Amino acid sequence: MASSPRSETPQHPLSSSYDTSDGAAERRLREAEERLREAIEYLQRRQRRAAHGVGGGGGGNHPPCDHADESCVAHAVGNLCQSFLLSYGVRVGIGILLRAFKLVRRQSYSSLLDLKQLVSEKDLIVREEACRIGLLFGGFTGSYHALRCLLRKLRKKETPLNAILAGSVAGLSILALDDPSRRRTLALYLLTRVAQCAYNSAKSKNKFHLWGSYWSHGDSLLFAIACAQVMYAFIMRPETLPKSYQDFIQKTGPVAQPVFKAVRECCRGGPVDTASLAAYLSTRKVSTPMNLQEFPLMIPCSVIHPDTKSCLAHNANAASATFKKTFPLYFSLTFVPFVVLHLQKFMDNPARTCWHAVKGAVRSTTFLSAFVGIFQAVICLHRKVASKDHKLVYWIAGGIAALSVLIEKKGRRRELALYVLPRASDSMWYILVNRHLLPNIKNAEVALFCACMGGIMYYLEHEPDTMAPFLRGLIRRFLASRISNPSPSLNLSASYTYLQTLDVMQKPKLLANDEAASSPAQEYDLESIPGL
Repeated sequence: MASSPRSETPQHPLSSSYDTSDGAAERRLREAEERLREAIEYLQRRQRRAAHGVGGGGGGNHPPCDHADESCVAHAVGNLCQSFLLSYGVRVGIGILLRAFKLVRRQSYSSLLDLKQLVSEKDLIVREEACRIGLLFGGFTGSYHALRCLLRKLRKKETPLNAILAGSVAGLSILALDDPSRRRTLALYLLTRVAQCAYNSAKSKNKFHLWGSYWSHGDSLLFAIACAQVMYAFIMRPETLPKSYQDFIQKTGPVAQPVFKAVRECCRGGPVDTASLAAYLSTRKVSTPMNLQEFPLMIPCSVIHPDTKSCLAHNANAASATFKKTFPLYFSLTFVPFVVLHLQKFMDNPARTCWHAVKGAVRSTTFLSAFVGIFQAVICLHRKVASKDHKLVYWIAGGIAALSVLIEKKGRRRELALYVLPRASDSMWYILVNRHLLPNIKNAEVALFCACMGGIMYYLEHEPDTMAPFLRGLIRRFLASRISNPSPSLNLSASYTYLQTLDVMQKPKLLANDEAASSPAQEYDLESIPGL
């Protein structure tokens, strides 16, 4: 849809939804510091290029690399090793913390001090997966930096095409993952991120925007649509979801697999496997015998939750059980990555880090528990008011349950929506291929991942404001840790470093004409940085 008069004055991505809370102020300060660091890097690059005569008659010299203190090979290998160790450490740390929670749940507290039980290969099977994840991140980082240096020397110029080519070729590191479904899910996730960057870029230039893009809860609507498709696929087409995702939903929810199978067969109008359903019910606390039909119109609530007669009590128990089961997972996903990626901040104030991890885990676990409870409530309500089941009920139930995302912080909702959307797209992809509406191309997910990484690296280096702060920070820390996060002396503040850089830039007076001739669209407007 063409841009409306309302969109003629584009808003800065960091200037909307200001909050007076301490958390919002701290977040804006971090974003301002990051933008200041980018501006400093930009000024430093211009100084180096001007010193080497780039763009001003430098002859056949290629643009200087951003690692003057080491060779290109050493720079690439160093980034490879650092990213490998970071990603490997995150995965192993999450596995160890989850193992510790499992031992605590068994009330085996003394085992926490026994490394043999805590990190044994029998119980902690993460070594191969951690190595594959390390090779994915480390391989991409090392090959990306090596290719960037190679393209600078071969093409003798620095253009956006260099970042696109290097990112695309380095994307072949996705082959470190041996599961095609995981590769496809990751490729679709990056596709949504590239689409987000492209849309933000067009919107900021007043070229294009979608109707409803200014809605304050547009991210929640996108999350609801994606969850509706995922829950429908889980009930009606479970083969379209990755096996690990199926297992996660199954373990999180309170309904057993035989019941889901009976519901699926009932909605399709086929015969219900009464033998397996009766075998399952025999293991539960069923006080009254049930008359199981081979062709029922609807699977009743007494079969869905045979242990509890009250639907309300069942939904409350389901939400409570989900909280207990998923809190260790969310705490691990919050605590371990922060400690590994921000070790200095953790060492400075470990109590504050633990408190934020607990607070974030409680909030996220509450959201997921509410999702499960609402989904089950909608299913039970349908059985109270209707006499026949229908497959669209589960699509609608997933969308309604997704409203629990409003419990999460505003910034987290968009991340959740863009996380679930690839799962829904993956399911739709499988269905279309199964119905021969799309060709089944072998290793298509690898090509898609490579193309998306080329786009991601272009936006990271040339239009970073179009990327979500979470993704931009993650890539800079993981994939481009050494080049994108230069570490000045810890005793010097960012403002002091900036003033030093600015003073150096003002000394060579001969660069004044080059400064004036540069394109305004490529310069950083430091006064526009919020919080400065």
